[in-house]
Amino acid sequence: MQNRLSRRPTCSENFLRPFSLTPRTRNRIFATPQSRVINYTERLTMLMQDIVERVPSLSFIDVADILVFARSGRSDAEGAFATCHCLSLPASEPGYYFWRDRASGCITRRSEWFVTKSPVVMIGQRRIKYLLSFALPRFSDQSLDRSRKERFYPGAEGWMAKLDTVVHELYHVDPMLSGIRRLEREDGTYSANCHSHRFFEQVAGMVQTYMASKPNPDVYDFLRHDFGALEARHEGVVGTSFRTFPSFPQRYIERLAVQARQLVQRAGDDLPGVQSFGQPRPFRARHQDEEDQ
Repeated sequence: MQNRLSRRPTCSENFLRPFSLTPRTRNRIFATPQSRVINYTERLTMLMQDIVERVPSLSFIDVADILVFARSGRSDAEGAFATCHCLSLPASEPGYYFWRDRASGCITRRSEWFVTKSPVVMIGQRRIKYLLSFALPRFSDQSLDRSRKERFYPGAEGWMAKLDTVVHELYHVDPMLSGIRRLEREDGTYSANCHSHRFFEQVAGMVQTYMASKPNPDVYDFLRHDFGALEARHEGVVGTSFRTFPSFPQRYIERLAVQARQLVQRAGDDLPGVQSFGQPRPFRARHQDEEDQ
């Protein structure tokens, strides 16, 4: 997973390609070896390791199960600072897309039967369970000022917003590693929403727990600087991204090899004369290892 910044990557380095942003071309990819460049995704991974070792609520996380990668995101555009992507979700039940006639309400055509599956991402012999993506430079340029996080950190420095985001994404990891963490309501049932006011409060509490443990400032010092300052200090910012940048592994659709009529009957849809048409949409990559990044 080490990013070597070489134009001719070896088979063990080929999966992860350098992600570089410059003031002029903030979504450009290049590979120029520089001794002072900062590997942003590597620093984030090291920070996460320190966090899970110091915050009891996150101690179940093995950072080796997580791959941190960079995506392009402008600071002057709306969008997420970071996202947690789960790769351990099981395959869905068989299904199909269908269209109804507006007048009669009858189904007139449908797609072939398919299931939705999670892609396989391997680092060496280890299967990755979660991807955490960070939008650069948007993530590095965020601040507490006039944000919804500001009320949780009165009087704190602006860079604490970035630490909050890192803990926020780690908190999405389910303790059973079976998906995105589900939020329990007061009545004991689970909410379909993965965010709540209590969720944000718990994240802020974990951030405060981490800082109260007096971590080594060198671990999180890079968060103090926005993207421009990092460029000036380090002569460049690089990180991990996928060779298919800007895309990355996501859930994909797989056509069922046997388009059995029993499936139709099981679903309770007897569809005589309904036209079936091809694959519902293009498939995504199903398996990626170090030779695909």
